Amino acid sequence: MAREFKRTDRVADQIQRDLAVLIQREIKDPRLGMVTISHAKVSKDLGYADIYITVLPLGDQGESEAVDASLKVLGNAAGFLRAELARGIKLRVMPQLRFHFDESIERGRRLHSLIESAYQKESKRDPDADDEDPEGK
Repeated sequence: MAREFKRTDRVADQIQRDLAVLIQREIKDPRLGMVTISHAKVSKDLGYADIYITVLPLGDQGESEAVDASLKVLGNAAGFLRAELARGIKLRVMPQLRFHFDESIERGRRLHSLIESAYQKESKRDPDADDEDPEGK
């Protein structure tokens, strides 16, 4: 009988949880915005871990500036974070960390706004559409 979760999925979940705590408590770089780890994906051979983040800009930073600065800071701290993860997670080889910006949140916002605008246009075009009986009775 197959297992419900693969080992790489369990390792990715543990890395995501531990990395969130490490970033919050250990990295004190002022260029780092409010970083949230949205997803972690580990390769089958446990050689690499792709970490997807979202960033909330701090102060007068634009979103793209905050993303670039945060990715740079996390890229520079990847060795430190990997070593700290290795202390808490007992693996023969700790995956190398690669950080990426998660664009799925922005795509979701854009799709939501498109659906909202289409709904608003439809409701303005035919205001009695909600009151009609679908079977025409």
